[in-house]
Amino acid sequence: MSQRNGDAITLRRVSRRYGSGDGAVSALDGVSLAFPRGSFTAVMGPSGSGKSTLLQCAAGLDRPTSGSVTVGGTELTGLGERRLTLLRRERVGFVFQAFNLLPALTAEQNVALPLRLAGRRVPRARIREALHQVGLGDRARHRPAELSGGQQQRVALARALVTRPEVLFADEPTGALDSRTGHEVLTLLRGMVDRGGQTVVMVTHDPVAASRADRVVFLVDGRVHGELTGAGADAVAARMTGLEATPC
Repeated sequence: MSQRNGDAITLRRVSRRYGSGDGAVSALDGVSLAFPRGSFTAVMGPSGSGKSTLLQCAAGLDRPTSGSVTVGGTELTGLGERRLTLLRRERVGFVFQAFNLLPALTAEQNVALPLRLAGRRVPRARIREALHQVGLGDRARHRPAELSGGQQQRVALARALVTRPEVLFADEPTGALDSRTGHEVLTLLRGMVDRGGQTVVMVTHDPVAASRADRVVFLVDGRVHGELTGAGADAVAARMTGLEATPC
């Protein structure tokens, strides 16, 4: 099965097991999914359903036990660690619930970090452009302690964008934010898809956040359990309530 030109990421029968023997735990169980280019997908499910494991396998942060993952036409399964690291640096961006900013560095220095780690020259204009993109052009010289939680998350977003990734993965990006600043971050993610044509895959527990996506994919016990397209927050919440009430 070849990857369609319209897909940024394809997972084929991906399973991920931890441990062995009777103590083995199956986090993903034969998941097949495609994420079209220029789309915004939210991934939801009850606690322990495999959401973060799905994200990590799709992003090349974790290797599946079986199955295959293709990012932008590149099959990840056979890549060595060095090539996998290069692919993540050059083609994938990450935003997490924990901002993971270095406290001693300014906003612009934190944003420049992925390029510096890759040994690439860091044009200041590109750093400033990324900060302007998230509305923090006037906070370039501020350190994390001088920024609000929402501003810190936007610095983390600028850091993910500075490499101009094909795909942005976000794991609970609004989980540590109040509703207003969470809304601002979601608006930025939505804009990246609508105006920038980027692909965003977001794990969230929040139906309001999920409703900003083009579609919502649901996981239960490591398996895909349906999806909704263009659904409002109430419809997403109702589906989640149904999943959590269903005995497994």
